[in-house]
Order: sequence, then structure tokens, then C-alpha cells
Amino acid sequence: MDSSLNPYSPGSGRRPMELAGRQAEIDAFDLLVAITRHGRHERSLVLHGLRGVGKTVLLNEFRRQAERADFVVVSLEGREAEGGPEAVRAKLGRGLLQAGRKVNRPGIGGALKRGLGSIASFSAQLGVTGIDIGVDMTRGRADSGSIEVDLEEMVEDLSGALAEKRSALVFLIDEMQDLDRGLLAALLAVQHQAGQRDWPFYVVGAGLPDLPAVLSEARSYAERLFTYRSIGALPPDAAESALVVPASKYGATYTPEARDALLAASGGYPYFIQEYGKAAWDTAPEKTITIEDARIAIELGRAQLEQGFFLTRWERATRAEKDFLRLMAQDGDAGSSTRDLAERAGRKQSSMTMTRAALISKGVIYPPALGRVAFTVPGMADYISRLNAL
Repeated sequence: MDSSLNPYSPGSGRRPMELAGRQAEIDAFDLLVAITRHGRHERSLVLHGLRGVGKTVLLNEFRRQAERADFVVVSLEGREAEGGPEAVRAKLGRGLLQAGRKVNRPGIGGALKRGLGSIASFSAQLGVTGIDIGVDMTRGRADSGSIEVDLEEMVEDLSGALAEKRSALVFLIDEMQDLDRGLLAALLAVQHQAGQRDWPFYVVGAGLPDLPAVLSEARSYAERLFTYRSIGALPPDAAESALVVPASKYGATYTPEARDALLAASGGYPYFIQEYGKAAWDTAPEKTITIEDARIAIELGRAQLEQGFFLTRWERATRAEKDFLRLMAQDGDAGSSTRDLAERAGRKQSSMTMTRAALISKGVIYPPALGRVAFTVPGMADYISRLNAL
């Protein structure tokens, strides 16, 4: 078939043509917007799950919903490739200034000008200068040098003006578990204040399955600030829609055998469905995708996943870390007891602590519970097992 018409779009954060199985999360954010437009505050949202399940896609969808409601939106990722926590904080400051430029329109009132002044002074405290948003930063506060104090003052100064417009300030934070603890604690403290004082301010986060525990460690009341949504593999009917509907919009169909084989290979994970669907479309010569086409597509899709999804994580690991991952792979995707891993390696558990910590820092594994570790990527155990068999 014509590759230029391929309706599948594997890629980090790319919205699929058919966003199946996530309507509950979209509706929850719609409700947050509606409640805010009525002048009240709603609990914010946190999405948690493995990589490849579509959390970033949902954050991008939330951004579109918020912007349609004329909310002030700042997007942020918890970890920058270079620069560490300072780079993340600088990106927050730049995002706020850029949002402030959009808000600063002719005829805005004094309350909003004061809020924009606080954005300017808050961003300056984060080391961000050179972006003129048309206000004097001396009009605002948020200049103490304490991230928690300044963030609270900035949000408070904006809130009155935003509430008058039935608008809100929304931070959308991907990989939230990787935020530095000072910034994370400040965001949670201000979200707590917003709920108590009806400020139109929301922190909407996404991250790995241990994100709820990370938030609770940062602030004990975090479990009451958010509606937590576990995002995983799609249920069978939604997975089928994600695979079949995009092709049908271009007049293509799957035989039942081809459909079932591709869905089984994908495990219902949205990113994998997109990868296998793309391979099936490019493979099939006719608009009916057969089991023979599906078998070829599974091989091609698996090769693409190995190169783009698994190999990059494997190659970031040191020799000692790869040995640790091989031990984990014997337990599959369900996770491993660190005690069992030590016994399997014939070593003391304490001797593996640094290796475990390094792999968590690299985002290859995460701690689902005390004394346990699991892969952040579905199918990683199978990939490593196949590597060992070569």
C-alpha cells in the first residue's frame, strides 16, 4: 500500500489517529476544566504507568483541552538531557515567561499586570532573563530566592486575575518522578494551597508506576491532592480499535487471523500497536492485510522496537548493570526481589545497591515496592532473554 498514506504514527508523544481506550482520562480533565470555569477548584490528575502506554500523548491532549479553554499552560519534563535540575528550573522559567507574553494583551487589568510582574521576578530568580513580557518585574513579588516561597507568591498573584477570567494556570509535567526534590516539594505545597484557597492552579503530572510513592515521600499529603490514574495496556476492544480503525479510514481491512496475530504481538501496548500497524501497512500489497502480511510485519516491527525502544536502554548500561538486568530478565516483566537477585548472583545484597541505583537513575528500572525492582519498558525481559540466546 501507499506508504505516504500510512495512518499509524509510532513516536514519543505522537497522537495516534485513533486515541482508543483513554476517554476516561480525557473526560476527567474536561471535568477539571468545567469546574474551574464555574469558579471552583478540582483535584488535579497524575498519570502513572510503564513507558509506551501513551502518558505523554495524554498530556499533549490535556494541553489542547486547556488551551481551548484559554488557560495559561506551561509544559515541563522532569529530566533534561544536560544541565540537571538547574536546566529543568530554567525551562520552567522560560515557559512561564512565554506564557506571560501570550497573556499580556492590550487592556489587561492591574491585577494581571502584578501577576505578570511576579512571573518576571520568579523567572529571574531561576536565572532566566532576556525574555521581555512587557511588564516591570518590580510590580510583582516572588523574589525571595526560596523556590517554595516564590512559587506560592507567583501563583497567588496570578490567581485573582485568572479567576476573574475563569481561567487557570496549569503545569503539565512529564517524567515527574525525575524532578529535583526541592522543586517537587514546592509544587506540591502550592498545589495544596491552591486546593485550600480555591486558586485556579493545577499540577498535572505523568511518570513511572512508582510516581505516587515518590510524591508521597516528597509531601505526606500528596495522596490527597490528586486523582491518580494507572495507565497500562489497552483492554482488548480498545486495542482492536487502535489497530483496525486507522486502516479502515483508508479503506483497508485486516483478516481476523492477521488482526489477532498483531494484537497478540503488541500485548495491547499503544506504542507497540502503532509500530506493528505501520509495518503491516507498509508490508501489505493489497488493502486486505493477511496473516502472511502480519507475520512479516511482526518481524519488521519487532526489529524496529529492538533498535529504537530496547537497544538504546540496553546500550546505556555498563557491564555490571547488564549483568544485573540479565538476572532480572529471568523473572520476566513481573519484577524481581532484590534479595533473590543477590542470591542468584552469589553476592551480598548490599554489593548490588549502587548498580540498582544507577539503573533507576537511568530510567531502565524502577522500584514498584520496597525490596523489588521491575523494568520501565514492557517486553524488556523478553528482549534481554533473546539477546542471551544469540
